[in-house]
Amino acid sequence: MSIFAELRAGVVTRSAGETRLLGARLAAALPPDATLALHGNLGVGKTTFVQGLAQGFGIPDLVTSPTFNILHLYRSRRTLVHLDAYRLENAHQVSELMLEDFLVSPYCLAVEWPEKIAAALPADAWHLSLGIEAPGRHRVGLA
Repeated sequence: MSIFAELRAGVVTRSAGETRLLGARLAAALPPDATLALHGNLGVGKTTFVQGLAQGFGIPDLVTSPTFNILHLYRSRRTLVHLDAYRLENAHQVSELMLEDFLVSPYCLAVEWPEKIAAALPADAWHLSLGIEAPGRHRVGLA
């Protein structure tokens, strides 16, 4: 079963390591120039999932939450732009970040709290929903 079919059905992870592995598997299958909108409450594993994306792209850097910096940029075989929109007030503020300067092909833009900037996301963005099913059980799926 492809990673996309698994995500359509929803994947349950039982540890941060499994969530990172899922992100790495998706990274290997993503087309160039993909945007991922990561939906979910605080603590559901969005940054952990992005850590897996980075591993899958061969990025050796430590990936941390960009909450206070708004975005982090990582480069390897692909450019990974990790954006946390939580502190943004509206989609207009995204243009002030000059994201287009960082989106050098092939890239992946991973956006936490995408609902804050929904109007700025491309129509072909991949929407992933992350949540907690039960203690120690997280669910990741295509929304």
